[in-house]
Amino acid sequence: MNEAEIKERVAAFLGEHVLSARGASSPGGDRLEFLRARFDAGLAWVWFPEGLGGLGAARELQQVAERELAGTPQINTGVQGIGLGMAAPTILAFGTEEQKRRFLRPLWTGEEVWCQLFSEPGAGSDLATLATRAVRDGDEWVVDGQKVWTSGAHHSRWGILVARTDPDVPKHRGMTYFVCDMHAPGVEVRPLRQITGEAEFNEVFLTGVRLPDDLRLGEVGDGWRVAQTTLMNERVAIGGAPMRRGGGMVASVLDAWREQPGLRTHDLHQRLLSLWVEAEVTRLSGARLREQLVAGHPGPEGSGIKLSFAKLNQALSGFDVEFRRDLGYDDWTFRRSEDVDFYGRGPGYRYLRAKGNSIEGGTSEILRNIIAERVLGLPSEPRVDKDVPWKDLPR
Repeated sequence: MNEAEIKERVAAFLGEHVLSARGASSPGGDRLEFLRARFDAGLAWVWFPEGLGGLGAARELQQVAERELAGTPQINTGVQGIGLGMAAPTILAFGTEEQKRRFLRPLWTGEEVWCQLFSEPGAGSDLATLATRAVRDGDEWVVDGQKVWTSGAHHSRWGILVARTDPDVPKHRGMTYFVCDMHAPGVEVRPLRQITGEAEFNEVFLTGVRLPDDLRLGEVGDGWRVAQTTLMNERVAIGGAPMRRGGGMVASVLDAWREQPGLRTHDLHQRLLSLWVEAEVTRLSGARLREQLVAGHPGPEGSGIKLSFAKLNQALSGFDVEFRRDLGYDDWTFRRSEDVDFYGRGPGYRYLRAKGNSIEGGTSEILRNIIAERVLGLPSEPRVDKDVPWKDLPR
C-alpha cells in the first residue's frame, strides 16, 4: 500500500462519514461514532493488521492518514497516551487474538483509558526487584502489592501490570505480565500531589485482587520480556512523537521571543540559537528512529531520544521563564488532573511539569546506562545480584 492508496482510503471514508466529521468540535456520540468508524476502516494505526485498526501498511504512512484526517474528531493523547503508546503495541505483540479484539478498539477511541502499574516504592530504577506478588488460584491470580507514580490511574479502566509469580528464581525471570481490572475489588487509588499542586500521578494498592488467567499477556514467568516491549515503546512515545519544525516546547519559547523584543539580550539570543539547534537535532533523530521502526519493534535507541527530550524540555522551559522574568504560576491548589497538556498551559506549568521528564519513562541516569551498554557496546556495570534468587536479595 502506498501514499496514494492511503489518500484514496481516507477520501472514501470521509465520503461516508462527512456528517460525523463536521461534528469535530461537538462532544458526545457523533465524535465517538466517528472514531469507532475510523478504527474499523483501518485508519487508526495503519501499520496494525486489518481488523485491528490498521491496513497492514508501512508505519510511515500513518503521517499521511493524519494529515488527510486533520480537522476531524481526534483522540485525546493527553488522556490516552499510556494506552496508545505502551499498552497497544504490547497487546499487539503478546496478546491473544481474543485480547486484541477485546481491548484495542475501545483503547484507541478513548472509551477505556489505561494506566501503567510498573514502578514500586522499592523498585523504580531497578524495576526487576519489584515485590508485588501474583499467586495462582485455579483459573485466577491473586495479586497483592503497591505501585507508585501511576499516571491517570484515577480515571483508568485497565492497567498494564507486572507482578512477581516466582520468588525462587533470579529477579528478571520470575515475573508475569497482566492486564489489571482497575475496577476490581481490592484496587485502591490514592493521589500523589506534584510540584504543580495537581495530582496527575497516583499510588495504587492491590489487596487480594483477583484477575482471571485470560488477562495474562505472554507466558508465565516471561513478564520481563513483555515489559521490555512496553518500556521501549514508552520511550519512543514520550520522546519520538512526530513534530513539525519549530514545534513542541520550542514553539512556546519562540512565540514569547517574538512578542517581547524588549526583553531580548545578546546572551539570551545565543542560548536560544543553541536550543533551537538541539530541538532540531532531537526532532530529526526522532524522525530517523520512526523510520527504523518500520523494520520492527523499538530497540534501545529509543532511550537516547527520551533522554534528549527530557533534557531539552527542561532547558527550554527554564529559558522561557527566565526570559519572561516571571514564573507565571500562582495556583498550587491541590486538584485532580484530568489531562496532561504541555502546550495549552502557561510557562510556569511547563517549567514545573518538565521536572518530571527526567524521571518518568525511565530516569535519565538509567537511560544513560542503557545507551552505554546496549547501543555503544561499553562494558556493563558489575551486577552481583544477577543470578541470585529474588527471595534471597537484601531488602
